[in-house]
Amino acid sequence: MNPRLLCALLATLLLGGTLPGATSLADLSPAQPVIPDRRFDLKDFGAVGDAGATLNTAAFSRAVAAVKAAGGGTLVVPAGTYFTGPFDLCSNLDLHLEAGATILFSPRFDDYRTAKGFRPLLQVNDAHDVLVSGRGTINGNGEAWWPEARRFKAEANAQHARSNTSPRPTMLAFNRCERIRVEGITMTNSPEFNLVQNNCSDVTVEGITILNPSNSPNTDGVDPKDCQRVRIAHCRIDTGDDCIALGGSGGTREEDILVTDCTFFHGHGCSIGSGTGSGVRHMLVQRCTFDGTDTGVRFKSARGRGGLVEDVTYEDLTMKNVGVAVSISSYYENSTIDATLAENKAEPVNATTPHWRNITVRNLTATAGQKSAGLIAGLPEMPAENITLEHVSIEAPAGLRIAQTRGITLRDVHITATAGADVIADKSVELLTREN
Repeated sequence: MNPRLLCALLATLLLGGTLPGATSLADLSPAQPVIPDRRFDLKDFGAVGDAGATLNTAAFSRAVAAVKAAGGGTLVVPAGTYFTGPFDLCSNLDLHLEAGATILFSPRFDDYRTAKGFRPLLQVNDAHDVLVSGRGTINGNGEAWWPEARRFKAEANAQHARSNTSPRPTMLAFNRCERIRVEGITMTNSPEFNLVQNNCSDVTVEGITILNPSNSPNTDGVDPKDCQRVRIAHCRIDTGDDCIALGGSGGTREEDILVTDCTFFHGHGCSIGSGTGSGVRHMLVQRCTFDGTDTGVRFKSARGRGGLVEDVTYEDLTMKNVGVAVSISSYYENSTIDATLAENKAEPVNATTPHWRNITVRNLTATAGQKSAGLIAGLPEMPAENITLEHVSIEAPAGLRIAQTRGITLRDVHITATAGADVIADKSVELLTREN
């Protein structure tokens, strides 16, 4: 074997990764962070966990600097509530929140303001081998931000603005990082997105809880953007927007994604989009439960925001009282169930045209008591193609609508609609096969 290749394979094994081609997506194992065996106590750097009387920003910064200078280690946050402004993490660091520990972020907007908007509450840039772990809580004080966000959204909607999302900080953001892991912690009351990974590789999110009110605006749970080798497992997410959202805006293609054994409550589902310009390939969502979620399986994009999404499987799913069980739509700018599909005219295809192909949804049982069984809709110029639903049972007020598609297979699909047909396919549908 080539010595250079052998060294690369050995490094992969030592870092806890899976050899290329050695396993299926169901067994995806991203490389894990390696943290040096050193321990640092936050209180040794002047931190006081007195629930807000003491500002601990400088103490966190001193502690992280000490870990960095030593070459890495575990920074322990003991029990207590530590009030702080924003701070950064570094490579070779485990930020470990012990049981009873809370990092409570300041509600003052100016603490996070930059020339370009707002920085994240907690961020990690251009780093490797980073772990955020423990049984403690990160609290973003989102109640301070949401009223302005709701006002901004209402005003933007009234003016039919292109964007209705006000500038706010993300709670925890990893940017351009390798071998990162977030495990065990609870994240709550984020101003905007909770956990974001931008252009990262070997990402693991294991056993975390995300809690935000159902009416908290834009509080996505986990958003891996432009990432490769991502595993999200055994998480509980209850939030005001997408529980999970894949889809970048034109960077590195997102590839090899596993979402497994998660439970989703309020929120907009386990989603791909709305930006899919980077493309998504090789994704598996398995053994997940949806309870009261607005949408279960959700693919969403629009002209000007699209790209190729292919080879994606959702399987072994249980849904209770969801709004829509399955939605694959290139009409995100309007609504999940678009009323004007028949009037839509073809436009020229370009690099930002949404394209869905080779999508499978299997072994799904759902009660969609709020809206409909779902929608599968591509565009006149770019039909959704090679979509398979098999072993699917859905109870809903309305059936499954299909439009602008090519190659749809419904195998052992049973939809009980309160009113109307179980499947509504318009004249734009090509090659629809039903096998019962």
